[in-house]
Amino acid sequence: MHVTSIILGLVIVLNILFAIVVVFKERRDAASTWAWLLVLFFIPILGFALYLLFAQNLKSVRLFHWDDLQKTGIEKVLLSQMDSMYRGDFSFANRAAQDNRDLIHMQLNENQAIFTDDNKVEIFTDGRDKFQRLFQDIEEAKEYIHIQYYIIRRDQLGKSLMALLTKKAREGVKVRVLYDQLGSRKLTKGFFKAFREAGGEAEAFFPSKLRFINLRLNYRNHRKLVIIDGDIGYVGGFNVGDEYLGLNSRFGYWRDTHLRIQGEAVYAMQVRFILDWNQASHHHDIVYEPNLFPKINSPGNVGIQIVTSGPDSEYEHIKNGYIKMITSAKRSIYIQTPYFIPDASLFDALRIASLSGVKVHLMIPDKPDHPFVYWATWSYIGEMLQTGANVYLYNNGFIHAKTIIIDEKISSVGTANIDVRSFRLNFEVNAFLYDELLSRRLTEIFHHDLRVSSLLTLEEYEKRSRWIKFKESISRLLSPIL
Repeated sequence: MHVTSIILGLVIVLNILFAIVVVFKERRDAASTWAWLLVLFFIPILGFALYLLFAQNLKSVRLFHWDDLQKTGIEKVLLSQMDSMYRGDFSFANRAAQDNRDLIHMQLNENQAIFTDDNKVEIFTDGRDKFQRLFQDIEEAKEYIHIQYYIIRRDQLGKSLMALLTKKAREGVKVRVLYDQLGSRKLTKGFFKAFREAGGEAEAFFPSKLRFINLRLNYRNHRKLVIIDGDIGYVGGFNVGDEYLGLNSRFGYWRDTHLRIQGEAVYAMQVRFILDWNQASHHHDIVYEPNLFPKINSPGNVGIQIVTSGPDSEYEHIKNGYIKMITSAKRSIYIQTPYFIPDASLFDALRIASLSGVKVHLMIPDKPDHPFVYWATWSYIGEMLQTGANVYLYNNGFIHAKTIIIDEKISSVGTANIDVRSFRLNFEVNAFLYDELLSRRLTEIFHHDLRVSSLLTLEEYEKRSRWIKFKESISRLLSPIL
């Protein structure tokens, strides 16, 4: 009994020490702090193990190195744009950009996101269309192909992609593939064997240093980028797997949004890939070469900023961009997201907008892929319904799009969901789009999706069972660390 008492006392003391670390050392936001305190006190010892795996603070860690990129000209463009912004003589090619110069200024100042307005953008909402176009672009590549996905499956689509990339590598095209260790955890070395033998390079982001143990498990690279010959860039929600072609019976049709970009915005996408690649690679670091940033003949007139964020960032760049967009809304806000777990600041911005008469339209899936996240989402949409917002449940499979449109003038498409994980824990990338025609097109896509969606009313929501209410409450309590 004496030994048991000593062990119990040690457990209590250790939990108190762990709690002190959470509260005072990490300096987290209050919601996250309380969530972790609950885990520590209700699951002694195991709670601390979970904390080590899921709650490291990366803000003090220098993960990415900008040294080589000074040669690319990006830094010079950034400084020139910032100086022009401060002087007030920055010129914009269209009214949407001019009217949102404060948002552009913030993204420049906070995220070093250069603004370009010579871009041509194609929108893809169907996986088959997106990958058919991507495979065509890869087939036509002449110099290099940079591929980055959170998930690459060992299924038919994944094997077809690797076969094509292996073929291009044999032709002498420089091919690099970057994937997330956790998202693509089922990949084996054999999956890349022929590709590497052909001269291709593949690296994992934040790989496990010890078998079955990864102390950076909770921080994933959720970005999806493709850059081909410095001329074409892809960014959006589609990963590489058969389910993204609608071939998974669990989800059915997969509805997502992805962009194909041509123009100088591709430079910024290239910079992001280089930073991520050089962080993951210890043997094949990319150094500056002129062909990585070729001269581009301006094919379009869409204004774009490529904005990135991650747990190493001082500010939550993409979330701040969302909030700035929402607070600028005068007429309408359209949001499509698979998960809706906003933090207090973004949630308040949306509720204030709705209560102020702005028409807020929110579309989420009618089925879960992660139960806790799904029920946490339901707890938040209930409050949005109370403000008069329109909430739609997508019934035609699973909607995975990450899209926000403001007044049909500006918009954002990328990898970041409306949830705490995307804002604070994942490495994400979004294209902020300053163009009325493109924003109207995205709005039309939203309205097209309404044909296979159902409107959730406040009356229907309030009829949910006590069991659902209980799941919502527990999930919302844990939402800061989901």
